[in-house]
Amino acid sequence: MTVESAAAPPAKRAIVIGASSGIGRALALRLTREGYAVGLAARRLPLLLELQAEIGPRAFVRQMDVSDSARAMALLEELIAEMDGVDLIVVNAGIGHVNPDLSWGSEEETIGVNVQGFAAMANVAYRYFVRRGAGHLVSISSIAALRGSGVAPAYNASKAFVSTYMDGLRHKLARLGSPVAITDIQPGFVRTAMAQGPHVFWAASPEQAAEQIWQAIRRRRKRAIITRRWRLIARLMRLLPDGVYHRLG
Repeated sequence: MTVESAAAPPAKRAIVIGASSGIGRALALRLTREGYAVGLAARRLPLLLELQAEIGPRAFVRQMDVSDSARAMALLEELIAEMDGVDLIVVNAGIGHVNPDLSWGSEEETIGVNVQGFAAMANVAYRYFVRRGAGHLVSISSIAALRGSGVAPAYNASKAFVSTYMDGLRHKLARLGSPVAITDIQPGFVRTAMAQGPHVFWAASPEQAAEQIWQAIRRRRKRAIITRRWRLIARLMRLLPDGVYHRLG
């Protein structure tokens, strides 16, 4: 469903997948301030409609569940066509479970959304931008991609998949000599529904995160850890010996 304007179409268009709350919602609003028309995609239609009303006539809405990958791929293609093409696609949809008991239901759901769902959306975006000969694909991964986690094994592994998959797409584009840009964003803690509990620290607001993500997009960065203070944690995570890392939990 769409709100259309009689005015001339805006020069820039973006789609944010996972736009109903948190980082995705804040980033959609940030892109709007930069003059983008925005496609808003997520499972929760009422929240998307609230955001559409806030943005106004430059917002396009698609309800989609990326875990239903075939259906979500078709819906993303429809949204691209409805917007008469896009310049930027941000794949932000994701879930996370603290799962110390290794419940298979939680692991399966995480893999379905964060791995299969992500790859399906990236596949559509990649093929579209290569045909178009221009564009920018952005993933929202996590600093969790850097090491495994005993309390959230599937979540950390799924984010490592996202970052490595984006590396693979970047490699393919380089071999093609394509100008399409690939950016992988690795946030630390951001104050969203997924970042809960006593061990959450240095948590940025979604608006702070969206601002730094926008700067990475604007500069066509290959990778960016946000917020900046999390770069220190990233270095430590890479350097700590396994024995120390395991004791720290």
